[in-house]
Amino acid sequence: MAQKKENNIPSPTADREIILTRTLNAPVELVWEVWTNMDHIKNWWGPNGFSTTISMMDVKPGGEWNLVIHGPDGTDYKNKSVFKEIIKHKKIVYEHMSVPKFLATIEFEKQGAKTFIKWHMLFDTKEEFIRTVRTFKADEGLRQNISKLETYISAQINIRKQLNTTNVARTCTYLNFNGITEKAFLFYKSVFGGEFSGKGIQRFADVPPAEGQPPLSAADKKLILHIELTLLGGHVLMGTDAPESMGFKINFGNNYYICLEPDNRQETKRLFEALARGGKITMPLKEMFWGAYYGSCTDKFGVNWMVNCISKQ
Repeated sequence: MAQKKENNIPSPTADREIILTRTLNAPVELVWEVWTNMDHIKNWWGPNGFSTTISMMDVKPGGEWNLVIHGPDGTDYKNKSVFKEIIKHKKIVYEHMSVPKFLATIEFEKQGAKTFIKWHMLFDTKEEFIRTVRTFKADEGLRQNISKLETYISAQINIRKQLNTTNVARTCTYLNFNGITEKAFLFYKSVFGGEFSGKGIQRFADVPPAEGQPPLSAADKKLILHIELTLLGGHVLMGTDAPESMGFKINFGNNYYICLEPDNRQETKRLFEALARGGKITMPLKEMFWGAYYGSCTDKFGVNWMVNCISKQ
């Protein structure tokens, strides 16, 4: 895969490198978050059909990144890397210590509400590059990896946009399913009665694709983007499909959130900081591009929480 510099002088490492670029329809803050937070990256890392388990991801110079990629045939591929350079929202450089050995550089460039990324893999030798491309199809694997990142970000955006759009405070339970949300909520409706509130049953096909967004499969278009049902005492049960085809991996324990929707930002901040104390922040509380003050965390007892406030006060 020959690469040339802008002045048409061939790169001296063109015979042992892979370069791929992509413009993502998401702000650099979100792209950085899903790239550097192990609770996100484990959901989209690896080629199609592969899943990932991360045991350590210390995103700082000298920090280790240890993971196992699980192949569709049951084969496990252990990977150890060491981060060499970290510039927030700008650059990640890590050295892959396992075979095959390479140096990866990912550059992030803010382009308004979008993010341009350049992903560069430089192998130690030409022979190792050829062997890796032939044996593991590393070039195609990288293309699939970026496409999975793009799909995962798009799904995250669409799902979050469906949260409360009014300033009325409420508490909800948010459930994630791998393709059975409609079946589950029809069951809950048969138990509790009533009708689906909000906009009714919303499917991924109902959302116009954003510019540059990869097309959804016919099956994914039928999946539930958002659904709400009011239970006893006005409590709202919400749900969405989070299929593996969009980069999600649902396990018992990560398939639900208690969603708090305060009517002001001061209370939102107080609740988030109190719940996260002693626990783990999975998405820092901050202003989000969909117009909400949002964050998520797992408390010290292992319960998952989201806070979402659209008030500017």
